[in-house]
Amino acid sequence: MSATSEREGEPKTGGKGAPVELSVVVPVYNEEENIHELCRRLSRTLGGLGMTYEAIFVDDGSRDRSAELLAECARKDPCVRLVEFNRNYGQHAAIFAGLDHSRGEIVVTMDADLQNPPEEIGKLIAKIREGYDIVGGLRMDRRDSALRKIPSWFVNRIVQRATGVYLRDYGCMLRAYRRVVVDQIVRCNEISSFIPTLANSFASSVTEIGVAHEERKKGRSKYSLGRLIKLNFDLMTGFSLFPIQLISGLGILIALLGMFFGVFLFLRRLVHGPEVEGVFTLFAVLFVFVGIQLLAMGLIGEYIGRIYAEVRKRPRYVIRRITPGSPGRPA
Repeated sequence: MSATSEREGEPKTGGKGAPVELSVVVPVYNEEENIHELCRRLSRTLGGLGMTYEAIFVDDGSRDRSAELLAECARKDPCVRLVEFNRNYGQHAAIFAGLDHSRGEIVVTMDADLQNPPEEIGKLIAKIREGYDIVGGLRMDRRDSALRKIPSWFVNRIVQRATGVYLRDYGCMLRAYRRVVVDQIVRCNEISSFIPTLANSFASSVTEIGVAHEERKKGRSKYSLGRLIKLNFDLMTGFSLFPIQLISGLGILIALLGMFFGVFLFLRRLVHGPEVEGVFTLFAVLFVFVGIQLLAMGLIGEYIGRIYAEVRKRPRYVIRRITPGSPGRPA
């Protein structure tokens, strides 16, 4: 089981119940300043698509009034469903929960900060109707600082290398999935996983389409530099053995270089005799070796930590409450 709920008899609706053409999953964490505008724009957009739909908000243990405001939206709009966690589990756990409770033949994920405009959802739907299993958003004229863009560039390169699927923007959460892919995603029980990458492993056809990107007008970004670094480690250790293989190859190379350097120093001693010169060079080389060893230990620790998290078989998240809704009809 990937989740538990304290409400006995709560129906699991993922893929079951009334048929829905479109589900939109929105993870939310401390976004009280954006909730009303998000609900208004999303409702207007979905109502104009000519499809039956539902909007699933997953509150990831927000500490502000986000859950309260979302519950208010759910009371006013029957097509809004709210899933509340008992604490913060992270964005991807929240998306897993939303996917697990979705019913749509097409499922769209998006952030709650309105940097991904809800009005762009129609582009994804039109593209996925061409026959693709996954359509990813490619943020055009991205409105983020260099401190966000540079780590994202590295994330994209790592994911491309790990999966072999060369998309340019894995960091854009505005993405559309067919039901067949979503069903495979929710069957995966691993604790930590990067959903766009996981989804690609189940899809036969993946593409990208340009979408608008707006500046964050309210609230603060939840992805600090530290969280982006952690995401990189999750990606490197979650989908590929390449990092540890690279470190092994680098270790062999350094060992060979160290052996040749030792021979060079021995011959130099025979020619010039004992000398103190080069001590600082040796220290510099030593520091490089120690740094690489620590990096290798860190990578091994990441793999072992993932194994430890999986063998405990704890739930990916715990649901505190679900506020049900009913599918909306096209306007």
